[in-house]
Amino acid sequence: DPKLVGVFTAVTYAVASVVALATADVIARLGAVRVCQLALLAGAAGLAFSAAATLWACLAAVILIGLAQGPTNPASAHILSQRVPRRYYSIVFSLKQTGVPVGFGIAGILLPLLLGWVGWRGAALIAAAALVAGAVALGLLRSRLDATTAPPGPSPGIRRSVRFVLGHRQLRVLGWSALIYVIAQHSFTFFLVTYLYEHCRLTIGEAGLLLFLAQMGGTAQRLVLGALGDRLPRLPLLGWTGVAIAAGATGIALIAPDTPYWLIALAVIAYGVVVISWNGVSIAEFAHLAPPGQVAAVAAVQTALAFSGAVLGPPLFGLIAAASGYSWAFLVVAGFVAAAAFWQLTVARTPGSTRADA
Repeated sequence: DPKLVGVFTAVTYAVASVVALATADVIARLGAVRVCQLALLAGAAGLAFSAAATLWACLAAVILIGLAQGPTNPASAHILSQRVPRRYYSIVFSLKQTGVPVGFGIAGILLPLLLGWVGWRGAALIAAAALVAGAVALGLLRSRLDATTAPPGPSPGIRRSVRFVLGHRQLRVLGWSALIYVIAQHSFTFFLVTYLYEHCRLTIGEAGLLLFLAQMGGTAQRLVLGALGDRLPRLPLLGWTGVAIAAGATGIALIAPDTPYWLIALAVIAYGVVVISWNGVSIAEFAHLAPPGQVAAVAAVQTALAFSGAVLGPPLFGLIAAASGYSWAFLVVAGFVAAAAFWQLTVARTPGSTRADA
């Protein structure tokens, strides 16, 4: 049932949030590259199970795909934090994060073509094979990458990692703000086409084109924001990005059915550019503030908080939209993001909060 796609996605992110918190211990035992390989294989297995199209197979697919998503950010943060100079953290982490929208774009182009050739089950199996090939290719780099990357320090454990992040002034505001920013990001990507179709009376094709352009603009802006994050203090940069996100959500909420198409396009693309752009800089600042040897553990908490936003955001947005309309739902998002932005800007004014990288 297509209506269950939202449930599928929410459960996947819930599993990923839990898995992310346990990732640091696994990285210490197996190595970060091996963890990435296992994540690819879990994703491949999940896609293969989904092709069976039974209830139990789909349940297994949800769990396996969640297992695949959870470890990748902490593992990659551990590798990059030791191989990249700190003064380039933002641009490199932002470049890494462009893989997400680029992957969505590639899937959006190739999977419909495969559907016509081999059907949806065949498309799922081909995608699974691509992930297996990626795991094999990554294995060729494992000896070099894991051998030249120091293992993380002794894991402080899940509870101590969470307590450390929530007890640290800057990390606390960054973590909760990441959760709220993800709510804004996923509400935009999941509901925009429906909003433009039902409220603004655009065709599905017109709405889909605007979403595509917004995602591409956001992907490019990730690199721009990453470059700025290596030259400017990251916390206030993320705060002002939040101000722009709140303004963008407000602009989307104010669109009327008779708004000219060019103005709708301007509002949508401008909002997409900022709401998709922030994550690389956030992860870079988590890595920068982490204690020596604990980047994976701290990044795991950031990942869990961000994925929690993916679990909570779309259902809550959908409930508000159903009760009061899409415009009110976007305004509520704008209010929460504005509060997070103000919190970050307030903390950034604390002495020592915005020191530059050495």
